[in-house]
Amino acid sequence: MYIVTGGAGFIGSAMVWKLNQMGIDDILIVDNLAKTDKWKNLVNLRYEDYIHRDQFFKFILEGDDPFKTDAVIHMGACSSTTEQDADFLMENNYRYTQMLCRFCLQHDVRFINASSAATYGDGQFGFDDDHEGIDRLKPMNMYGYSKQLFDLWAKRGGVLDKLVSLKFFNVFGPNEYHKDDMKSVICKAFHQIGETGEMKLFKSYKPEYPHGGQKRDFVYIKDCVDVMWWFLQNPQANGIFNIGTGQAREWNELARSVFSAMDVEPNISYIEMPETIRDKYQYFTQANMSKLVEAGYDKPFTSLEEAAKDYVQNYLAQEDPYLKS
Repeated sequence: MYIVTGGAGFIGSAMVWKLNQMGIDDILIVDNLAKTDKWKNLVNLRYEDYIHRDQFFKFILEGDDPFKTDAVIHMGACSSTTEQDADFLMENNYRYTQMLCRFCLQHDVRFINASSAATYGDGQFGFDDDHEGIDRLKPMNMYGYSKQLFDLWAKRGGVLDKLVSLKFFNVFGPNEYHKDDMKSVICKAFHQIGETGEMKLFKSYKPEYPHGGQKRDFVYIKDCVDVMWWFLQNPQANGIFNIGTGQAREWNELARSVFSAMDVEPNISYIEMPETIRDKYQYFTQANMSKLVEAGYDKPFTSLEEAAKDYVQNYLAQEDPYLKS
């Protein structure tokens, strides 16, 4: 049994898709569907059962493993970088992950956890996933801090060599449609361009970056799940790892890739950035991917242009845009 927490969410449901692609459907999905549209991510997928997050937590607290689990892929968390309820993030992102990790260690179960590039803050200490450097990182929002806390806990407890914690950079791709304001800019841009013929980007407030020249490491969801599958097949590889392409690209380049995929002439305008996020905005992110390569992963990552083309033409523009097993 493979257990995927957050299995109806963006990365979680994509991982279920990947497992299906590899012929696996002995999967338990853990999530909190509530009144969201996340359930639509599951319609085209194959899995054994679904269980609510709170019910699953009871099993964890009891310490038993009634599922005979091979691996837990823990993608379940509040992923909103603007979430203001710090106590909720402490409980949902940090404490729950801690408990689940202990369960996996107790039962010798492979544990793959979603950390985040938000742990790097403004990047003043670089974007290296070495274990020695994580103590000095200063996240710029509570979401990033909740992810950082687990990595620090795992380091202090001496268990980083028994698990995988993945620092995802700017992930985009199918099955993110339910994420409202947290959808990728590519997803938002497709609809914005379709409705107005124009794409709006934030202005820059740093002279070294032109408007739209802020840079991020954009990584396609299909590459992310390929990496996670590799970790499932290589249990000797453990620790904290970046998941990005290793190449920072401008928002302007991303915009042009969407226009190109839609076969529309580029038309970009620049708008004021809300004051509430100006002092927390990351102007540059770029994953150092050498550690993953040294661990043995050698599959190339999809270029921004090719990924945008696949996402726009084969998913966003389709009547049924979800990943299909």
